[in-house]
Amino acid sequence: MRPSDELRAAAAEVWEAQHEHPFVRGIGDGTLDGERFNLWIRQDYLFLIEYARVLALSAARAPDLDTMTRFAELAQATLDDEMALHRSYAAELGIAAAELEAETMLPTTRGYTDFLVRTAAHEDFAELVAALLPCMWGFSDIGRRLAERGRPDDERYARWIDIYASDEFAELAAWCRELCDRAASELPSGGRTRARMAGAFVTSVRYELAFWQMAWELERWPV
Repeated sequence: MRPSDELRAAAAEVWEAQHEHPFVRGIGDGTLDGERFNLWIRQDYLFLIEYARVLALSAARAPDLDTMTRFAELAQATLDDEMALHRSYAAELGIAAAELEAETMLPTTRGYTDFLVRTAAHEDFAELVAALLPCMWGFSDIGRRLAERGRPDDERYARWIDIYASDEFAELAAWCRELCDRAASELPSGGRTRARMAGAFVTSVRYELAFWQMAWELERWPV
């Protein structure tokens, strides 16, 4: 197996749990209620700000110019394109741009982004790539599987599926997988860094599942 396949196998139960999560299923069949989607949009917008920071750190730490360039482009695309998409969704939901900027991170969003930023700033580059991969690969996988079932009647959710089921997003996931494979192949099998890559990958997959759950249960801070 490719190293990335080994990582996914290590997180198989959690990975598949995402596809069965009621939030994801609700996107797929168009039945997800607006309040939950509203919360997801607000929190994912904040997530993207920190995600762009992680991509910028990845560019700074990249081992070669091509990888540096790609990460820099992804950071710019996140700040320009993906966040603009979230602002357009927010506008449809009656959320002003100023409201998005003033939103408070919920515990799951804070935990996930802090984990990613810390990994990007302090850990080995191979571990960083492993931590990034579940977001790109996972959304592509979810989008493609949902698209196979047909577009829901709710146009908001149909557009969401179209974006993450796109060939462009699949190409991004494939690039990150290849980068992860390359980084892992340069490390001794069974070594400490390979083990840390697996740990980072599994942690990110767990946070991906927790992010859906956060929106589904309308998570709040206790006080």
